[in-house]
Amino acid sequence: MEHDLWINDKLTIPGKELSWTFCRSSGSGGQNVNKVETAVELSWSLDDSTVIGPFRKRCLSELYRSRIANGSLRVSVSEQRSQFHNRQIALKRLAALIREAFLPAPPTRKATKPTRRSQRRRVETKKQRGAVKQRRQSRPAIDD
Repeated sequence: MEHDLWINDKLTIPGKELSWTFCRSSGSGGQNVNKVETAVELSWSLDDSTVIGPFRKRCLSELYRSRIANGSLRVSVSEQRSQFHNRQIALKRLAALIREAFLPAPPTRKATKPTRRSQRRRVETKKQRGAVKQRRQSRPAIDD
């Protein structure tokens, strides 16, 4: 029952590199929770993987440091009452994590100065706001 995990056109993880662990789930589900092992933990051993190179392994290791234990990237799911559904969710999550890690870095922002027009607008709104507050402060004189 080993199914390959498709990430993108260039990367597919063979099913033999994925390992599953099942346990009883907590939470809602009635007696189903007490009897059936519906919670799923999917792990993919980065150290033993043959489909990605050392650079990509290092990227994944740095990005998902908290999710990696003993050299394996782990995803746990216990949302549904069905083990089958939890397995499908775990596969989708692992694929999404890997896709996200392999995205190119966004371009760095080039610092720019505010335009003169935007500076003037800012000062004008500050003056208007100050005038409103000044009018609230004015009190009638005793002579009036």
